[in-house]
Amino acid sequence: MVRISKKRKVVAVGLFKAGLNEFVTWELAEDGSSRGEVLVTPTRTEIIILATRTQNVLGEKGRWIQELTTVVQKRFGSPESNVELYAKKVATGGLVPGIKMKIMLPWDSHGKTGPTKPLPDHVSTMEPKDELLPTTPILEHKIPTA
Repeated sequence: MVRISKKRKVVAVGLFKAGLNEFVTWELAEDGSSRGEVLVTPTRTEIIILATRTQNVLGEKGRWIQELTTVVQKRFGSPESNVELYAKKVATGGLVPGIKMKIMLPWDSHGKTGPTKPLPDHVSTMEPKDELLPTTPILEHKIPTA
């Protein structure tokens, strides 16, 4: 058995997880999959695919998940029967990548039920100004530029 340093092992696991997430996102995006979680044990590697439609990930009689298992084993160089893939159902809300939300309390000048300063994302609407509408058409002459 080859011994590698902790740093190299951490980097290798990080690269594996990043590559796996990219692969899962690319291959299973149409089937409602967002990402894969990796659980590494001394005997095997378990990959849990988080999806909204798990039947699409599993395929007919589990064929699609078996094909994915062999593709992952070949792509990432894992020995036979060392990788197991599972599909886990998740809610739709957590599958939007790159969007983070915070529920914030409204502005309170006294600071009892919310922040004392208005938040920068506050949108205030104002009444439109009174505008004089022309009663007759106005003709403007433009000077052509050379």
